[in-house]
Amino acid sequence: MSAIPQQFVVSQKASLEKVLAVQSTVFTGFEKLVDLQLKAIKATLEDVAQKSQEAIEVKDPQEALALGSAWAQPGAERALAYSKHVYDIVSGVQSDLSRLAEEQLSQGRDQFTQAIDQFAKNAPTGSESAVALLKSSLASATNAIESINRATKQAVQTAETNINAATDATLRAAASAADAAQPAARATRRSAS
Repeated sequence: MSAIPQQFVVSQKASLEKVLAVQSTVFTGFEKLVDLQLKAIKATLEDVAQKSQEAIEVKDPQEALALGSAWAQPGAERALAYSKHVYDIVSGVQSDLSRLAEEQLSQGRDQFTQAIDQFAKNAPTGSESAVALLKSSLASATNAIESINRATKQAVQTAETNINAATDATLRAAASAADAAQPAARATRRSAS
């Protein structure tokens, strides 16, 4: 078998493997999102059942008000936790897809370098400047891509840090609000008794 058809087969096989890897990554992320959604629905239904039972046992308006404020904090925490899980899943899929894209770019760059080297071996005398220009262009493109990748990774890390800080601050504020509401709820229950 000649070298060109063999290279074509190898190239096609590698391309198919990359497509399957991307497909697998996306499907795995989708599967995680569906699993998270099912768990959230189950927890919500259990929570509604519990809160319905608590609401049935309410005896006066003050107790209902205290009960309502006690319900708000756990709901906010669950909503934030759900959002964080969704973000983590999507971020993981994006990271895997970026890694696959980087591998593909690296492979393409290597193949282009090999083609330039092959061209240089078979090029006529006097074409050294054209080969040097091709190699220089490849180096410039590689440096530009690496700079973009570094900037993107830094932006993602900054965004992730900001999201984590905002989530932590919100959870602390919700916990503080719940702690502040608990003495009032206890006082209301005592006065109702």
